Formats: sequence, C-alpha cells, structure tokens
Amino acid sequence: MAADPRPTSDPRPTAEPPLTAIRALPSWILGRAAARGRALVAEALAAEGLKMWHHVVLSAVRDLAPVAQADLARGIALDPKDLVGVLNDLQSAGLVVRAPDPRDRRKNAVSLTEEGGLLLERCERAARTANEELLAPLSAAERELFMLLLTRISGAEG
Repeated sequence: MAADPRPTSDPRPTAEPPLTAIRALPSWILGRAAARGRALVAEALAAEGLKMWHHVVLSAVRDLAPVAQADLARGIALDPKDLVGVLNDLQSAGLVVRAPDPRDRRKNAVSLTEEGGLLLERCERAARTANEELLAPLSAAERELFMLLLTRISGAEG
C-alpha cells in the first residue's frame, strides 16, 4: 500500500484563521471604510460626469479663486503636472477659466465659470448623499462621535 502524499498537519498556525490579525488593525478597518466611501462618492460623481480629482479641484477653485495654479496644486496636494491635465479637462468642459493672475500677471489664476459652480453644487449634493449612505448604519449621535474621532486621529483638527 502506498503512503498518503498529503502532509499530516497543516503548516499554517491553527490559532488564527488567515488575516484575522491584519483585519483587527484599526488601519485595515479604516482603509476598508475609506475605500467604500470613495467608491460610493466616485459612483455619485460619475453620474454627474466627474471624477474625484475634478470634484476636488472644482471645490478648491471655488474656495480659493482666483487662485494661481501652483498654489492650487499645493493646496490640494496634487502634482502640478497632474493638475494641468485636470484643469485642461475642466476648462474644455467650460467649468473653469484660466486667466492672468491679478496679483502676478506672469502666472495663471483659475476661477469657476457659472456652469462650473452649478455642477459643483450638484456634485456636492451627490457626495453628501453618498456619505449619508456610508454612515447609514450609525445613529446621529454615533455619526457625530465618529466624525470627531476621525478628525482627531487624522490630524486634520484645526
């Protein structure tokens, strides 16, 4: 009779099923929640014809306009070369304009068009709805606490 070629014991530790330790890490759970949130918002923005970075840039331009491209890139932590591509998309869609910066005519400043402002308002509503869906399992009090704690651990407190 031939010997059974299967090992007599599983080489994996039996104390923990695979990924139990990693899935218990707050960073893992936060990453999964963030990925779900990004996917929900990206889907909502796509329905308006925008990508995430387009939305970020439109929002920043609204808040900072007129804003020099270099300042905009620094403000949203986007590589200036990547920002040029996003701005080209937004400008060709009639959502932003680039004109000489009134503070320094050697630079371009970016501003929203009326159409860009209207689209941004729709996108902000869509993003809020997506975030409501993300937080739907939480009560109002839990949402408030969750946001407080997320802000604290993210280092985003002002």
